[in-house]
Formats: sequence, structure tokens, C-alpha cells
Amino acid sequence: SEQLDYLSGLGVTCLWLLPFYPSPNRDHGYDVMDYYSIDPRLGTLGDFVDFMQRANARGIHVLIDLVVNHTSIQHPWFQAARKDKHSKYREYYVWSEEPGEFDPEELVFPDVEDSIWEYDEVAGAYYLHHFYKEQPDLNISNPAVRDEIRKIMNFWLELGVAGFRCDAVPYMVKNVGVEAEHDVLGDFLSELRQYVSERRSDAVLLAEANVSPELSPIYFGKSDRMHLLFNFFLNKKMFLALARQEAAPIVDALKGLPEIPKSCEWLNFVRHHDELNLDLIDEAEREEIFTAFAPEGNMRIYGRGIRRRLPPMLEGDARHIRLTYSLLFALPGIPLLRYGDEIGMGDDLSLEDRFSVRTPMQWSCERNGGFSTAAAAMLPHPMIDEGPYGYQNVNVADQQRHSDSLLNWINRLIRLRQQCPEIGWGQWHILETDEPSVLAHYCEWQGKAVLTLHNLAERACSATLKNCPDGSLLELFADQAYERLNPAPTAVPLDGYGYRWFRIDLRTPSNN
Repeated sequence: SEQLDYLSGLGVTCLWLLPFYPSPNRDHGYDVMDYYSIDPRLGTLGDFVDFMQRANARGIHVLIDLVVNHTSIQHPWFQAARKDKHSKYREYYVWSEEPGEFDPEELVFPDVEDSIWEYDEVAGAYYLHHFYKEQPDLNISNPAVRDEIRKIMNFWLELGVAGFRCDAVPYMVKNVGVEAEHDVLGDFLSELRQYVSERRSDAVLLAEANVSPELSPIYFGKSDRMHLLFNFFLNKKMFLALARQEAAPIVDALKGLPEIPKSCEWLNFVRHHDELNLDLIDEAEREEIFTAFAPEGNMRIYGRGIRRRLPPMLEGDARHIRLTYSLLFALPGIPLLRYGDEIGMGDDLSLEDRFSVRTPMQWSCERNGGFSTAAAAMLPHPMIDEGPYGYQNVNVADQQRHSDSLLNWINRLIRLRQQCPEIGWGQWHILETDEPSVLAHYCEWQGKAVLTLHNLAERACSATLKNCPDGSLLELFADQAYERLNPAPTAVPLDGYGYRWFRIDLRTPSNN
């Protein structure tokens, strides 16, 4: 609650909270013991209600994690299920007398688990778990389980949340069989949408679904399922483009996305709280990204991903970092920033698996980075306290005092994006250029358009635009003070890792 003014000042309009439920924390809080309470280490329900009131007063919508693919093994439902095979809770989970064959690709944590079935001595049977063995899968095909999910959603909607980020959606129906999987999932997502709409018509559902583009229509439906979907496909291709310093992978990704209902949208991101997952691209492409951004073994995880934040991946190059976030905000869809992105936080590769990118926020150069006054040993994860990304060198307080800091630059970027409804509402178009490193595209809406150019290469260039719409240009944002381009030029100069944003008034012809 104390930092809501900071978020509001930054321009944040929606806040996604990771799990805060009581949990033994085998999986960073995603192993839930009680869906109707707050982990006492974080506060109370009273604290949450107070937080919601403060957020709403500042115009900040709040999304929370809906983690109903599985529970903790310590959840009362599972404890009742394992002790009594006749309990109604037995059917809340998926059991088998003998573990069946399974596709190793179904293991979410292949470095840790070797099976999706675990034998329980008390139950005398195997239970299904696609994640850690301490996270038994819920049986979504059971109407009683779906009714429990409805109650959970209604509870938090009543407390004012604006929607849910639905965790691990593709795994919710893995137990029903491949042939029926998509039909059952679609029906379930439609039910979730109905639950939300009945309680709060303006609430949204955001699906975490790392799936190929051709499967994404299952999650959107006909505007009757998920409102938002993480754009994992574009995210992977964006890093391939950064590795190659060529725009083609991003162009291919945008053209490869299916048409979605007008009331739905993609959520774009650079990094989030998990690894940079590269599992849906070719092995050769994955190796290119590994070579460029994770050359050492401890920078990788699960054989498919990178456990680093962006600044260390780009070797701290301020130009490259700003180019990447300019690109994020210019792409069609909604941009997502993770805490610490705005100040260029780093990672701690000495920590295990995903903990490397989940270090505490660095607010100041004071004790524990201003995150907490507790003893360092009491922190949920160690602070980054040494090196170029230590809190003494990277923190909010210092960057707020410097006009040219990444924090103040991100603030300008957010404000600019809010002034460009063309990107969010308009139709996007790729522009051909004679420079392979330059991504040029514009988004058109209500007679106006926003044109952006991003040079993914370190060398400067001058990009010729071959099919640019006619209209007067107004430069909105750039990596430096370029010469004014009016009337519209045949070529646009760009520095290495340079970017330029223009508004085009399509109703006003240019003078050339």
C-alpha cells in the first residue's frame, strides 16, 4: 500500500499480484493451502481490503492469480481425499491404482520431477501432478470442483479485484484425454467467463497459456472466454530478433498470430516472473538465443529457458535496453512491465531455479534496499547487494533524482503509450524497408496512425520506407534529437539501437 503513489505516478493503471494465499511455498506460493485467506507473512484480509480501497482511489485496477490447476498437498481438500476414498474430496483430484504412460513433455519441471504420478502411502494410490509432486492436480471435470472455483472467484470479486490471471490454463484438463481436451477446456473457460460476468461485468480474465498460435482461438472463443492472453509466441520471436539483430522474426510472429475477437487482446511482455520459455520454437532458433543471451549453463533452466533479467542479458547496454522496451510498448497489444523493469534490476544466478529473477524490489540504497527493515536473513529472498546491479547502484530513489535515468525514461514511455490509442485500438500494418535490422510498422485508427521504427542492430542506418501512408509527420519520441522529417522523407535515419515514434495525420496530405 505504501508504494501505490509511486505506481500511480509511474502511470500504472493495472496491477497484477502474484499469489498471496497461505502456502508452504514449495512453488513460490503457487501451492495454495487456503484460497480464502492471506499468508500471515504478508498480512491479513483487513490489510487486503485496505489495499484495494487505496488502489481503487488511485485508478489502479488489481488482478490476482487464480491458481486452480492444482492445490498444495497440505490443502484440507487433499488431506481429506487421501485419508478417505469415500470422501467427496477424493474426486477433487485424479487418482490411479497404477501410473499410466505419459509424455515427458507434460513435465513442467523436468529437472526436478521424473513422473506426473506420485504414490501416496495414506491413500494407497497414485495421484496426478504435472507440476511438483507437492502440487496434486485438481479434477476440473468434477462439477463440484468447478463450483468451488466459482465460489473462490466470487469471494475475491466481492473484495474489489478487477479480474484474474489464470495460472497454467492448458494443464487444467490434461487428465481428460487428448481427443476431448480442447472441448472440455473451451467449456470450462466459458464457465469462468460466465462466473466473472455475472458478478462484475467489467472484470477481465487473463490466461497464462504458452501455446502455439493456432491453438489460441480455443482460449478467446467468440468473445465468450478469456479477455487477454499472454503473447508467448511473439515474446520468443522478439528475442530471436534481438539475437539476430534482424526484424524478420517479429514480422513473422505478428503475421502468424490468428485474428482474434475485437473485445479480446494480446498481452505483450519482455520478461515476467518465470524463465524466458523457448519451448515452442525450433531447436536451432533456441540455440541462437541461448548463445546470445545465456551462454553459460547456470543461466539456463529446464532445458528450455533462460533465468535472467533483461539488463544482464544485454550486458547493461542502456541503448539496447531502451530499444527493447520501446519496441514492447509499440507492438500491437497491451504492454506488461514486471516490478524492477523500470529501474533495470538484475538477477542473482547464485539462487536456485526461478529464484534468480525473483529478488526483492530495490527502493533505495538504505538497508535491504528499502524493501524491509527486517534482518536480511528474514527476507523471502536475498537482496542483490553487490556488483553493478546491487541495490546500492540500482534503486528507485537514486533514479528519481536523475532526469536521464531509465526510471524517468520508462515513465515518459508509459505516458506516451497512453496518448497513442492507435496502438491499442487500431489496425497494424508492417512497412517494408531496405534495412533487415529495422522493424517499421504503423497502427491506424480513426483517421490517425502511429508509426514506429526500431533498429535492432548496433550499427546506425537510414531506412527507406517503401509503403508508408501519406500524411504529415509529427515526431513523438526518439532515442535522440534527430532532424525534423517534414515533409515525409524517402529515408529515416536511425542510430544503432535507435527508435523513433511518429504520429501521422492521414487526413492531412503531406507537401511532397
